[in-house]
Amino acid sequence: MSKRVLVTGAAGFLGSHLCDRFIKEGHSVIAMDNLITGDLRNIEHLFKLPQFEFYHHDVTKFIHIPGQLDYIMHFASPASPIDYLKIPIQTLKVGAMGTHNCLGLAKAKGARILVASTSEVYGDPLVHPQTEEYWGNVNPVGPRGVYDEAKRYMESITMAYNSFHGVETRIVRIFNTYGPRMRLNDGRALPAFIGQALRGEDMTVFGDGSQTRSFCYVDDLVEGIYRLLLSDYKLPVNIGNPNEISLKDFAEEILALTGDKVKIAYKPLPVDDPKQRKPDISKAKSILNWEPKVSRSEGLKITYDYFKSLPEEEWKKQPKEFVSNK
Repeated sequence: MSKRVLVTGAAGFLGSHLCDRFIKEGHSVIAMDNLITGDLRNIEHLFKLPQFEFYHHDVTKFIHIPGQLDYIMHFASPASPIDYLKIPIQTLKVGAMGTHNCLGLAKAKGARILVASTSEVYGDPLVHPQTEEYWGNVNPVGPRGVYDEAKRYMESITMAYNSFHGVETRIVRIFNTYGPRMRLNDGRALPAFIGQALRGEDMTVFGDGSQTRSFCYVDDLVEGIYRLLLSDYKLPVNIGNPNEISLKDFAEEILALTGDKVKIAYKPLPVDDPKQRKPDISKAKSILNWEPKVSRSEGLKITYDYFKSLPEEEWKKQPKEFVSNK
C-alpha cells in the first residue's frame, strides 16, 4: 500500500538516494531541505513525478505538512567535518531543534520516524568493533563535539518521544558511506582522495595512516535503513560495512584505481580524530537479515566513474586540503 513519506535533508547525498528508494517502492515523497549543504541536482530527476514534491524549508523552524503522513526520515544535518566545523551552531540546532520539530510532527500525524544517527556517537572508541551497547568516548567541548553531541542528543530525545509520547521511532547509526552524489569538497576521505587524484595532487593522509575506517556502498546502506524502518526494533542499529581498512591502504587503493603516480602526503592528526571505525553488525544481521553485498572494489569503481563524469571545472575548483580523514 502506498505511503506518504517526508525525507528531511532530501537534497543531500543520503537523502536523495532515500527519495529514489521510496519512489521506486511506489510511495509518495515530500522532500525537504534548506540547501545549506544539499544540492538540488541530486533530486532534479524526480521533480517531474506527480508523487514527488519539494519544500525549501529549514527543519529548525516549525514544520507544517498538510494531509496524511506515514513515515518521516530525518536526515537533515551537515555530515562532513568541513561543514560542521564551518557551521557549528547550525549543526547543533538541526540535531536538537530540528529533531524536536520532526518528532513533534510525527506525534501530530501518528507517523513512524527514523532518525539518522552516526558512528560518531562512539567518538574515538575504546571498544573495537563498536557495538550498539558501547556508550562512546566523546569530547563534548572539542571541535567535533558539535556534531557528536548533536547526534547523541538526537538519540536521547527520540527515545524520550518513544517512551513518553508513544511515537514509533527507529534509530540508525550510520558508518562511513560512499557512492555517487557525494560532494568532492565535503572533507571526507574518499571524495577528498579522488578529488586530489583527479587534480594530480598528493593525497593527504592525517597521522601515520594507521587509523582505520569501514566503507559501505550507498545502495547497501539504503537497503539496511529501509529494512530498519519497516522493522519493529526501536533501539539504535549499526548499519555499515565491517570490512576494515587503514587509511594508508585505502589511499593506495584509490591510487591503483585512478592510475595516478602522485604521492601520499602525511599531516598531523586532527584533534579527537577517531583511530578506529568498524561496526559490529550482529544486530542488523539478526533483526533485519541485512549485511552489505557490494564489494569495495566494485563500489569504488562506480564512485570514481561518477566523479570523473563531472565537468572538469567542478573538480578542479575544489579546495586543495581537507580537515579530517572521516
